[in-house]
Amino acid sequence: MQIGILQCGHFPTAEGYPDQTYSKLYASLLAGRGLTFQTYSVVDMEFPASPDEADGWLISGSKHGAYEDLPFIPVLEDFIRKVHDNKVPLVGVCFGHQVTAQALGGRVEKYAGGWSVGRVEYQIDGAPVPLVAWHQDQVVSKPDAARVVAHTDFCEFAALAYGDNILTMQAHPEFDDEALRLLLDVRAPGVVPDDIIENARANMGKDLRQEWVAERIEALFKGDTHG
Repeated sequence: MQIGILQCGHFPTAEGYPDQTYSKLYASLLAGRGLTFQTYSVVDMEFPASPDEADGWLISGSKHGAYEDLPFIPVLEDFIRKVHDNKVPLVGVCFGHQVTAQALGGRVEKYAGGWSVGRVEYQIDGAPVPLVAWHQDQVVSKPDAARVVAHTDFCEFAALAYGDNILTMQAHPEFDDEALRLLLDVRAPGVVPDDIIENARANMGKDLRQEWVAERIEALFKGDTHG
């Protein structure tokens, strides 16, 4: 099964750290599930010709805001609406979660409550599901068609589902401690408040439910779920 990764940003690199990309992270998260991947760097205006070019789509995170005046965002929003109308499976992660909501009638803002970084326990079906967060922007008004799948006290719309074919989430299930450490060392200083950085470091090494999320992503792509 071919999955198209719509890459909306570039993962940071730094000397002394393994070279990493969003594509590698998603391929690792979903390894062994009968999925193959092709990456389209939509942030660089490289887009697929149609929603049927892959069996499913995954929209990545990004350092950009969904509300920014950037040339790739309106094109991406139009593609998302076509995917939605054609009922092709789609998963959105962080920026992907936000831009999907925006494309389908929701609103995204730089959240007044600030940053969420590091291990967060998301409430899903009344149970805590710990994953890595990295965001200041949030969906603050969900589309009418979306139903809430996960939330926290800090993030009301932490995961949204649209019918049976679209699932988006604010968390980064592809991030492990190694990916988080690179972001904390390279991208966070001077941007994320020091106390939030230190709290994120303090919670590294604790359990994450990446496999649990990967199973649900696989099920959505293969049509084995009702959202």
